[in-house]
Amino acid sequence: MRAISPGATDIAALTAALARFQPGRAALVDDHGALAAGELLVAVAATAQGLARSGTQRCALLADNGRAWAIADLALAEAACINVPLPHHFGGAQLRHALDSAGVESVLTDEPERLLALDAGFAPAGQAPHPGLVLLQRRQADPPPLPPGTSKVTYTSGSTAGPKGVCLTAGTLEAVARSVAAVATGLGIDRHLALLPLATLLENVAGLYAAWFAGATCLLPSAVPGAIARGTLDPPRLLTELARHQPQSLILVPELLRILVAGAEAGWNPPTDGRFFAVGGARVSAQLLERATAAGLPVFEGYGLSECGSVVCLNTPQARRTGSVGRPLQHARISVDAHGEIHVGGSIMTGYVGAALMGATTIATGDLGEIDTDGFVYVRGRVKNIFINSFGRNLSPEWIESELGQEAAIGQAVVFGEARAQVVALVTPAGPGATAEAVATSVARANERLPPYARVARFRCLVERFTVDNGLLTGNGRPRREAILRRYAAEIENLHQETGHELS
Repeated sequence: MRAISPGATDIAALTAALARFQPGRAALVDDHGALAAGELLVAVAATAQGLARSGTQRCALLADNGRAWAIADLALAEAACINVPLPHHFGGAQLRHALDSAGVESVLTDEPERLLALDAGFAPAGQAPHPGLVLLQRRQADPPPLPPGTSKVTYTSGSTAGPKGVCLTAGTLEAVARSVAAVATGLGIDRHLALLPLATLLENVAGLYAAWFAGATCLLPSAVPGAIARGTLDPPRLLTELARHQPQSLILVPELLRILVAGAEAGWNPPTDGRFFAVGGARVSAQLLERATAAGLPVFEGYGLSECGSVVCLNTPQARRTGSVGRPLQHARISVDAHGEIHVGGSIMTGYVGAALMGATTIATGDLGEIDTDGFVYVRGRVKNIFINSFGRNLSPEWIESELGQEAAIGQAVVFGEARAQVVALVTPAGPGATAEAVATSVARANERLPPYARVARFRCLVERFTVDNGLLTGNGRPRREAILRRYAAEIENLHQETGHELS
């Protein structure tokens, strides 16, 4: 009999929710058609048995969205294996880091050649019985310890060669999913479209799991999530897929919301029965949210982090406040310390790979914010991103970037100003129709909404967009500031040295 991974747990609550689906009702619909909840559970049980026979204890999962990913994910939990989902956008060094640091001895994947090319000791060990994924295995004599209770290890978005592995219990994942499901149930949602890759914890927990706890069908097409994962997203394809699937709920990052808003303003018709489109992952300007509402998009901003199992706060139709990320969900406790940093308690991680929390009950998020008298939370920026200009003023770049980003002609914006008298920016146009003059007008208009000390004095309009593929964007849509600074050091320095053509 194989040894059970310490702390790994089953998923009785989630499988019980699926078992309550009406006979024949689809739990998911993917590129291969509908899969009824009962059929899904049969496939999960068979796959879990196969994993048990293989001796798998710590298993990575690298695959596109679809039934294969969903079955493997549930089967790993059912077999009490520790699951390490791998993002497609990770490079070879990052994949190798995740596999080695988490002590992974097995991989389920639809890209076996990519894993074998890492020369990490893996070899084919057979076809998984139901997902249609290839099982790779290697010998692991002495895997590193993980914090007690760990069920899933999710690696951060990959801003460095060695992303952190966040260790989470099944109980934490369930608590988050149930909180989000309560919102979905109250809105009568029965059809959720997974746009983000399922390897993204947000879509895995607040999308897939929450949909099933709410009794909803999860739509899992592979084209758009696969393109997002690989940095090859085509905006027209995204709008076409949304029109085809007509989802009631979505999870968006700001860049996806910008595409939807621009499309709607250009004549694209949003889903007719859209009820709840959550947006998070990075700061969203109030103006972009207002444009989304005016365009008929039911968009609600939220906030979360991997260390807390994804979603922590969420605006809802019943409790919504412009500029805030909503009130804490039922599983979370939020506080702000004397320095303005947000702390989260309730359901949190057990620690990072190689570093248990050792009894901690709250997490310092690294985000600056405040809570109003009605309990709504406001996120103002990242502690580590704040720069101090040469006049001694503290500036949050996210604040300035959100004002720039809500302008229709501006696609992306990253600002700089550490130890400088003025703020400068690198921007990309929103599309081929955004001329240099339109971008300049947009920067000037954004400056009108900012105090003088925070205005963009000069900017450079770039041809190259910041993407996951070129290493300038994280998987959840945040700019990789250090990488951008390295890539464009000369341009940024020139902007700081220029004296003419200032915008005020």
